[in-house]
Amino acid sequence: MARLKEDRPFIHPDCEIGEDCVFGAYVEIGRASRLGNAHLGDYSYCDRMADIANARIGKFANIAAGSRIGATDHPMEKASLHHFHYRSDDYWDDAERDHDWFAHRAGRLAHLGHDTWIGAMAMVKPEVTIGTGAVVAAGAIVTKDVAPYTIVAGIPARPIRRRFPEDIARRMMAIAWWDWDHATLRARLADFRSLPAETFLDRYE
Repeated sequence: MARLKEDRPFIHPDCEIGEDCVFGAYVEIGRASRLGNAHLGDYSYCDRMADIANARIGKFANIAAGSRIGATDHPMEKASLHHFHYRSDDYWDDAERDHDWFAHRAGRLAHLGHDTWIGAMAMVKPEVTIGTGAVVAAGAIVTKDVAPYTIVAGIPARPIRRRFPEDIARRMMAIAWWDWDHATLRARLADFRSLPAETFLDRYE
């Protein structure tokens, strides 16, 4: 695979990149993924066939194949769910799109914190926040906020256990290694590979 670049994302073939997509350094977008109104922080990536809309994603996010982040909703409170009444210009020459509906949808952002892991085929609904360091199990549907460093699974997703004890999670949030520069990450690479979290914190706090 080609080496990732700081100045431009690595976008694999067959992707659809829509409006208002912003990518940080070393971002990778997997084959056949679709993104719109999505901001991905430095080093974040999605694997194949991810669908990311109306989302703000932190640094070092790991988004597995087939995941949906910020999956858009249909207007359940109206007479019809169908998009003919908001994508109206697809059906009639003299009708405009319902711009208010699209603005409403775009404003219902999903948020992923730093160093999150979204498992394969998982879904994160609009206006849900996944805390830093949290893990969403494969196939889960997340309808409520997930606390930092918590693992959730199921439909709807519920907490399974903490990834780290609360004191370790608090210390990890304080050290904020995801804000270290590229050279520092390289210099400490061996410790990322070999040290348990608590030992890592003892060394770098």
